[in-house]
Amino acid sequence: MRFDILSLFPEMFISVFESSILKKARERALIDVHVHDIRMYAPGKHRVTDDAPFGGGGGMVMKVEPIDRALAALELQPWEGPVILMSPQGDPFRQEIAVELAACPRLVLICGHYEGVDERVKEQLADRELSIGDFVLTGGELAAMVIVDAVARLIPGVLGNSESARTDSFSSWLLEYPQYTRPQDYGGWKVPGVLLNGNHRDIDCWRRRQSLARTWRRRPELLEKIDLSDSDRLILKEIQAEDL
Repeated sequence: MRFDILSLFPEMFISVFESSILKKARERALIDVHVHDIRMYAPGKHRVTDDAPFGGGGGMVMKVEPIDRALAALELQPWEGPVILMSPQGDPFRQEIAVELAACPRLVLICGHYEGVDERVKEQLADRELSIGDFVLTGGELAAMVIVDAVARLIPGVLGNSESARTDSFSSWLLEYPQYTRPQDYGGWKVPGVLLNGNHRDIDCWRRRQSLARTWRRRPELLEKIDLSDSDRLILKEIQAEDL
């Protein structure tokens, strides 16, 4: 899968894509990441990419022309994937959107900056806007990194264990159960005995109960998205009774 990122600060991405799982995915040609400097597509000697807003107001606005020229240079085909603008006004980025985007052969991410981006970028050039949360960042670069990471890990082969992506929090709308590793006892902090007895049925039941309990206590609204079994509902009643 190919990611094209349009940014005024391409150097911000170097350490992210040269580390950990994303680095290995690039080395194995599972993902292909290209970061494009928007300034290189700005006309004129000084390559100006922003200007004062019409109508007055504070801050500067990113110009439409350099972004349009950068997109044209990519020669993106409509069937390849969407052009996404990182924006605090966009749709909240969620796991199901990550799954949807992971099915595309190519994504283009535009990183806004300053006071914002000329509205014509949103109206004429971007296919959708995405936000990673109800807060404002200094630019869209960090949001683009989050989206690339979330999407890339869903591509077959990127994670060493495909089961990891399937059992992650939000993949099934249940928060993930607690995880433990060696040593079994650290300063009196012990691993739950059920995880040590080798009975996989007991382990699966324990993990399901822990996921249901954690979701109920931390993100109860997520339970509305899940098709709960009769067994799940019985477990939830027990958990709710315990909390009372």
